[in-house]
Amino acid sequence: MDGSLDFKTLRESLQAALVATTRTANSIASEDLQFQRTVNPAVGSQLDNSSGRLLNLANGLLKSTANLTGQKVGALEDADDVDIQWRNIVDVIDSLLEKADTCLDEYTGLIKRKDAPTPADQGRAQKRVKSSNDRLDWSLKRANILKPQNNFERKVDNFATGPWKPLLSSKPHAKVSLEDSLTTFVDDDNNTQYKHPYETEIKTTPYPEHVYKKREPKEFLPIDSTSAIWVDTYEGVLEMLEELKQAKEIALDLEHHDFRSYTGLLSLMQISTREKDWVIDTLQPWRHKLEVLNEVFADPKIVKVLHGAFMDAIWLQRDLGLYLVGLFDTYHACAVLGYPGRSLGYLLSKFAEFEADKKYQLADWRIRPLPEEMFYYARSDTHYLLYIFDMLINELIERSTPGKPKPDLLELVLERSKDVALQRYENPSYNVETGQGPRGWYNVLLKSPTLYNSEQFAVYKAVHQWRDNLARREDESPFFFMTQQVLADIARILPTDKKALWSILDSNAKGLKPYLDDLFDVIQKAKEEGVNGPKMIDIFKSDSSTIAPAKRAAVISDDSDIPDVKELKADRSQFWGGVTLSSVWDGTAAKTAKLDGMLEITLPYPADFMDGTTTEMEVDQPEEMAPAPQPEPEQVVVNQEFTLRSGGKRKREEESEEEEEEEHAEIEDSSAPHTETDAQTGGEAEGDDSDEEEEEEDEEEASDKSSKKSQKAAKKASKEKKKQAKEALRAQRRAEKAAKKEAKKKAQEEAAAAAKQAEGEEGEKEDQPFDYSQAASVLRARKTQEDVKKANKRFNPYGNKSQEGPKGARAHYSAKAAGRTATFKK
Repeated sequence: MDGSLDFKTLRESLQAALVATTRTANSIASEDLQFQRTVNPAVGSQLDNSSGRLLNLANGLLKSTANLTGQKVGALEDADDVDIQWRNIVDVIDSLLEKADTCLDEYTGLIKRKDAPTPADQGRAQKRVKSSNDRLDWSLKRANILKPQNNFERKVDNFATGPWKPLLSSKPHAKVSLEDSLTTFVDDDNNTQYKHPYETEIKTTPYPEHVYKKREPKEFLPIDSTSAIWVDTYEGVLEMLEELKQAKEIALDLEHHDFRSYTGLLSLMQISTREKDWVIDTLQPWRHKLEVLNEVFADPKIVKVLHGAFMDAIWLQRDLGLYLVGLFDTYHACAVLGYPGRSLGYLLSKFAEFEADKKYQLADWRIRPLPEEMFYYARSDTHYLLYIFDMLINELIERSTPGKPKPDLLELVLERSKDVALQRYENPSYNVETGQGPRGWYNVLLKSPTLYNSEQFAVYKAVHQWRDNLARREDESPFFFMTQQVLADIARILPTDKKALWSILDSNAKGLKPYLDDLFDVIQKAKEEGVNGPKMIDIFKSDSSTIAPAKRAAVISDDSDIPDVKELKADRSQFWGGVTLSSVWDGTAAKTAKLDGMLEITLPYPADFMDGTTTEMEVDQPEEMAPAPQPEPEQVVVNQEFTLRSGGKRKREEESEEEEEEEHAEIEDSSAPHTETDAQTGGEAEGDDSDEEEEEEDEEEASDKSSKKSQKAAKKASKEKKKQAKEALRAQRRAEKAAKKEAKKKAQEEAAAAAKQAEGEEGEKEDQPFDYSQAASVLRARKTQEDVKKANKRFNPYGNKSQEGPKGARAHYSAKAAGRTATFKK
């Protein structure tokens, strides 16, 4: 390669070569290679040689890259191995591309090595340009080093049961003695736990007076002019302790590692004052002696400033026996002040104009000696925190001015900080049968969309317990041996042999190879025991039926504070006001209606419309009950024609005819009762001539009925006229339809005659012999311009789908026209 080529030319040449190679590979893959092997054996041998050469190149590349990144990839013997080890290959290639990306950024000047600012950078820290590569190097994320916990003077017991006892050997700044502080209690899960040894001191000791006063923010010193001291000896800890005792506030931060340890490791501690920064190695064998820092950490006169200290408070007491009295958590200050961001990176950017590279949060902080970029990141977390503390205190005081109807924001932050400091560490145990506990399977399966049967559920619980015991014994994280996805795959697939089990394990679970036989035996035993065992859904049903009633009973039993219902009832409705909706809800007498003195009905009427008395409803009793109609015998259905989907036009015509017939029947029925009524009226008049009033009423009724009869006759005449007009219109339409049908039939006959004549002419032409000399070539046929356009035309997936592209099945479907009918026989 010519060294005189600049980077741009080199990049363009590499890109062109890669594009050409990719196109060639795609074109080869689109061919039918098996057919080519059969037709031309030479092509098959060339393909085999090329495949072998590519496999050798891939093996060499993967081997060199795996050595560089610390990853393991097996040899690729054939093309099938590429599919089997695809995950490992992708991880190695990703790491290689990340390194190439970083090198290109450094070569082009986009980023520089993460060194400390030069002395020329005064004042606030300069903003750093973020790299386009935001991933952490694999060697810094998963370092292959010896376990430091093996050298600890005080070993960790991962199989400890019962309550976790605090590691304190003494209690500085105590209001309650150490012996009286180490008492037990029963928590909500009926487990015995030790109380927080500094609970009384945290709750009752006030913060220093200067915390409640506005102050002039003390500008942080330039990071290059302050001392960053690495502390890895006990003598260095004592020297640092003497300087910390002179401070009013200290900034504190921790770095933790939990991948190669069952409970986790507190790997690094950063402490800053206004003048100095310390970085303490907490992985030394004498780490338990750091308990001496309680002389500062438990001193209520010294404010400890941390950000997001929820887990920090637990890690300190679990590993070092340290407790925080006088904590100020800047995270809760962000929450109370309503900042859009609540991370430490947001505060550094807002107040210090410093852009922290937070990818080192995922780094392996067990690495010794600590790389320069990781040391700089750890120091920067606390270097600016005291200045941020001053700015937050001033803003909290300004927005909590006494006399205004606002809460005391500063006091709210201090109370929340106390709650964080009162967190306690507990042993990570769980119930194997129910899965309850911090390391249990219950909460994991509760969020899982998979429902396991009895065998799968038994295998899941057994493998989960086996993985947990192995992690405790080897002092590793359970996820180091087996991820949650691999555990779920084993339970779902139920491998029948060891080879199938090995194929399920991913690259991260290859460390289980020495334990493969033991794991397979656990799976087979669980399958046999789980045949008649409970299903996964049965566990959740039983828990919901047992736990929920207990909680409801606890709530119901504690009803001392529940007021009486009369106290909760309002005298005036918020919606209706003073309107009385029903006599049931006021003090007046009930408004009821009685039927025969037996039934009382409450009427929901307002009292304004009722007189407060009981209204008796008179019900006319019939003299004789009409006999119940006898059911008609079922008619035998005879085979007859019926019509499906009758047209809308014909349906409307039939409905109009039915309406006219019903009206005609009503007129005839009305005339018959009228005659009977006249006869009855006349008979009654002859029998009782003295009753003149009844005669007048009969005459009025007769006149009314005669007028109604005349009106109905007029309506009937108008309907007859309309009916005749409709009949005439129908006859006209039938004639037009018949004429159209006749014309269509004639046109079809003419077309058939023309087609028959054309077939006769073609038959005469077929009798003539074919002249092959004048025929066009088939193999070398000339393409017309239309053929070329069709061949070059590309399918546009974003075009109008109604004009281009393949048609779906629904495109050829033609809906039935409305009004068509089909006749069937039963």
